[in-house]
Amino acid sequence: MRWRLLRPLRTFSGLVLICLTLAGCSRGLMIDTSLTSRGQDSRVQYVILHYTSSDSARARNTLTLGEVSSHYLIDANPPTIYRLVDENRRAWHAGDSSWQGRTWLNASSIGIEIVHPGYRDTPQGRHWQPWDQAQIDRLIPLLQDILQRHGLSPERVIGHSDIAPQRKLDPGPLFPWQQLAEAGVAIWPDAARVAHYQHLLAGQTPPLAWFEMALERFGYSLAARPGQTDATRNVIAAFQMRFRPARHDGLPDAQTAAILAALVPDSFAEISRFTGLAEPAIDLP
Repeated sequence: MRWRLLRPLRTFSGLVLICLTLAGCSRGLMIDTSLTSRGQDSRVQYVILHYTSSDSARARNTLTLGEVSSHYLIDANPPTIYRLVDENRRAWHAGDSSWQGRTWLNASSIGIEIVHPGYRDTPQGRHWQPWDQAQIDRLIPLLQDILQRHGLSPERVIGHSDIAPQRKLDPGPLFPWQQLAEAGVAIWPDAARVAHYQHLLAGQTPPLAWFEMALERFGYSLAARPGQTDATRNVIAAFQMRFRPARHDGLPDAQTAAILAALVPDSFAEISRFTGLAEPAIDLP
């Protein structure tokens, strides 16, 4: 008789346990977020600017239907900002890349593609297309927002040609880096410091070894592909496209050296290690 009484109780207890288990499963994984670690920062370390080298329709298809992607696309006519990939996810825009010793930057960067044709080669030479100011007017507040939210400084905004100088030219020599710097979302060399170094150089060009040292310290990788002999020239050209776009042939000269020295602290003093130029007795602060 007692066994007959206990059996319903055990069955009821089992049903209660099953119901409680199912209820817990229906709520999903429970995580307490009341504690926050102080030692953290954003996974995003850089913002990389690209041009699409295509029209709007092709760019949208490429970036939404193919394997290549970017976090943002700034279209033209009218200029519109599309978010294609959430910032907390990786977009495939950088490819084989390097900056400041970090490699394969897809995982640590936000990519912004801007609809722009790039250039066309003609019998008279390469013709670069001008930029649409309306697109730049959309880009600047987007960069301001990204930098603020991720705690990044203006120096973390770079071009595709900076991170892949052996294979990429975008955003090209007509891109308005100085305007971005004036808006606080990029960097530009101080004109007085550049003039100071040009005066000290007196037309003399430091040796290539100094350029390689300073370019690497600035962030570029000088790594060459097997059999390649123009790797350093490509890096110098990428630097010139960004900071001395009037002439970007990749050849070292005194003006490029002065601009590079103005951007890389203490690099000018090291010219004396590579040449007979005297180390300046007084440098700018």
